[in-house]
Amino acid sequence: MNKNRPVNLDISTIQLPITAYVSILHRISGVALFAGVAVLLWMLEASLSSESSFEELKELTSSPLCKLILWATLAGLAYHMIAGIRHLIMDAGIGESLEGGQNGAKIALALAIITIAALGVWIW
Repeated sequence: MNKNRPVNLDISTIQLPITAYVSILHRISGVALFAGVAVLLWMLEASLSSESSFEELKELTSSPLCKLILWATLAGLAYHMIAGIRHLIMDAGIGESLEGGQNGAKIALALAIITIAALGVWIW
C-alpha cells in the first residue's frame, strides 16, 4: 500500500477548476427547475382560469417574496439554458481543448450573470 496517499481529504481545501463549478451549477439549476416549472405552471393556470384569479395572481406577484421566487426560477432557467447551449457547442466539436473549455465556461458564466441581472431588473 502507498503510504503517501491522502487519508482524510479536506473538501474545503480542494480547488476545483472553473469548468467544474459551471458543470455543478448546471446540474443544480436543472434540479431547481423541476420545482420552478411547477410554480410557473401554477401561475399560468391561475392566470387563465378566470378574471378574478388573474387579479389575485397579479396582486400576489407584487409581493417581494413572490418576485424573489419568480426571479430565482427564471435565473435557474436562464443559467441552465446558457450552460446547455455551451454543451451543445462543445458537442459540435468547438472548445473541446482544456483552454477552450475554460474559456467557454468563463463566457457562459459571464453571460449567465448578465442575463440573471437583467431578469432581476425586469422583475423589479
